[in-house]
Amino acid sequence: MTRRMAVAIRSLPIIFAFFAVSRNLLAASSEVIITHASMSTTAIPLWVAQRLDLFGKYGVKSKVVWVRSNPAQIATLASGDTQIAYGGATTALAAAVGGKELKIIASLSSRENLDLVARPGINSPKELRAKRFGIQSIGGGVWKTATVWLEHFGLDEKRDNIQMIVIGDVTVLSQALETGRIDVTVVPGFLSRRLAEKGFVVLGRCDQVRLPSVGMAVVVDKAYLQQSSDTLQDVVKAITEGMVFIANSKNKPAVIDTIIKQFKLSDPAAAEGAYQDVLNLVRLEDYRKPYVSIDGLRILQRLMKTQNPRIGDIKVENLVDSSVVKKIDESGFFEKLYAEYGAK
Repeated sequence: MTRRMAVAIRSLPIIFAFFAVSRNLLAASSEVIITHASMSTTAIPLWVAQRLDLFGKYGVKSKVVWVRSNPAQIATLASGDTQIAYGGATTALAAAVGGKELKIIASLSSRENLDLVARPGINSPKELRAKRFGIQSIGGGVWKTATVWLEHFGLDEKRDNIQMIVIGDVTVLSQALETGRIDVTVVPGFLSRRLAEKGFVVLGRCDQVRLPSVGMAVVVDKAYLQQSSDTLQDVVKAITEGMVFIANSKNKPAVIDTIIKQFKLSDPAAAEGAYQDVLNLVRLEDYRKPYVSIDGLRILQRLMKTQNPRIGDIKVENLVDSSVVKKIDESGFFEKLYAEYGAK
């Protein structure tokens, strides 16, 4: 054996290790990271899709990560650390002001989904004047729902001296209401029912009042959309199937199990309440195809420009790209999915 051959043979483990590491890096880089900023009912379809590996069913290696706020979602998308933000149409509007090119490619809900709840002693919306309103972040989804409820009842944050206080996600907001840190907030139905049992006042229920919105949105960076249209189609398919899966009553045990683990619940009644909330949310959509409502975006724009006038200059049509949903629709996927689950 020549010296050169011996060196080559001794080098083989290093070469193989190099290619093994390269493959691992490529595998890691192909993982799609999806963030969500809300620990509420709207996140359940995403959790179901992840837990049942519906993303894998459509060939997507995914990781679902919770972040603390909509601004954090913008930052991670802009940096390329994550690929998809789930839940924040407000995210794209706020990012557009900063010059970031984000696109809303799908919206899986068309109405607000948080109830308006106040402390005992506040018995009507008009009594919210000069009160402390707990939210998750200024300009975020919880703030948006809070503002929509106020507008519905003819109230205005500034005119009526309503103090918006940043506290945390909906579970933290519920606790803050109980401890008296705030006077009013918006929370999912399962939390509003629990608060009502303790004497708190539900001033508005989302299942009784239709408040138009663009909710549960799928937001991506424009460059990623251009590069990964096929992957995004598969992601939207998986999340849509997560919603349809929830709507089928025979899947209740799997959905309840997901809720218990994600919310870290020990109370079966609370898990049942959350299940009923998400079931109601899905059914109220009546299997609507997830196109983004331009009119819904205009409502958000009108509300958000009170915080930042520059948002009023944005052409909301430019924030939407329907190509992903349109391709899925043209393939007949939605009809086949509904038929598979016996929905239609």
